[in-house]
Amino acid sequence: MSYCLIHVCILSYVGLHIVEVTYLVLDVSELSKSISSIVRRVSGSVVTIFTEIPSITSLITHRPVRGMGSGFVISSDGIVVTNAHVIRGAENIKVLLPSGESDYAEVIAADPYRDLALLKVGLTGLKPLKLGDSDSISIGELVFAIGSPLGLPGPTVTMGVVSAVGRTIVTENVVLEDLIQTDAAINPGNSGGPLINVAGEVIGIATAVIPYAQGIGFAIPVNTLKRFIVIVKKYGRPLRAWIGVYITQVTPDMASAYSLPISEGVIVVRVAPGTPAHRYGLRVGDIIVRANKRDVKRVRDLKEEIEDSIDRGYVRLSIVRGSKYFDIDVPLIIEAL
Repeated sequence: MSYCLIHVCILSYVGLHIVEVTYLVLDVSELSKSISSIVRRVSGSVVTIFTEIPSITSLITHRPVRGMGSGFVISSDGIVVTNAHVIRGAENIKVLLPSGESDYAEVIAADPYRDLALLKVGLTGLKPLKLGDSDSISIGELVFAIGSPLGLPGPTVTMGVVSAVGRTIVTENVVLEDLIQTDAAINPGNSGGPLINVAGEVIGIATAVIPYAQGIGFAIPVNTLKRFIVIVKKYGRPLRAWIGVYITQVTPDMASAYSLPISEGVIVVRVAPGTPAHRYGLRVGDIIVRANKRDVKRVRDLKEEIEDSIDRGYVRLSIVRGSKYFDIDVPLIIEAL
């Protein structure tokens, strides 16, 4: 057997002593076999997606632009998940399985604000991946990104850890919030592929890479996908519900640095002109601490409560502004996508 010996020194002293030394021994060969087994089990459900986007050349002739991305199966009857940007503008979408089987796909739903899309293929006997719980992931947790990077069909696997959670990135067309950050290599073509934990469960969907950074990739939490699927099933299409604020999470460090009155909630960093939030008087610096009957501690808490208020048409917010505390009912903007 191959072993890896890790020597950890923990200094714990009162006065002039004590030093406690612990040893952790890992069977590297068994760990390697376990990882390989997980990858083999899930790779058959990870697909390559080819797209053709109409384009007009300088000679006024049509020549399709070909693109490529990744996706994964979530239903045995042929439902595939990918990113919305992977299939945006495509007139032909082809899904290729690792087995070599392929089929043209129909777009069931696409949401550019979540960067998620659902496709339907006519292939049978597909094995869906199990969706995990992205709320339970921990920084430092081992993860695997599986997809078709750099135009190479067939699953490619990279390994890393969860580097951070709750990240926000600004793309050319949309702001993506509450993302998982990982150092597992995510290259062009990986978009739409799954981020897998050591139990073989999907915890995220690879969505973006910062080209000028080293070892930083992002994934949409799988719980965002679950809510997306629920909305599509309930309303027959994706819906976007919002009130017109851009927010960020309040942390104890932020509260201390900016002398905020409370250390939990989400703070308004921008109010979009002409939106309900603007018309009803929300301001930059307002801290939202409650939505309806739910405490708001993270960006996701407010977004989910707004989505859960679609049928009612408004959300009741509890606001802290300086030394004042007040409640306000804010109508929703609901857009069919």
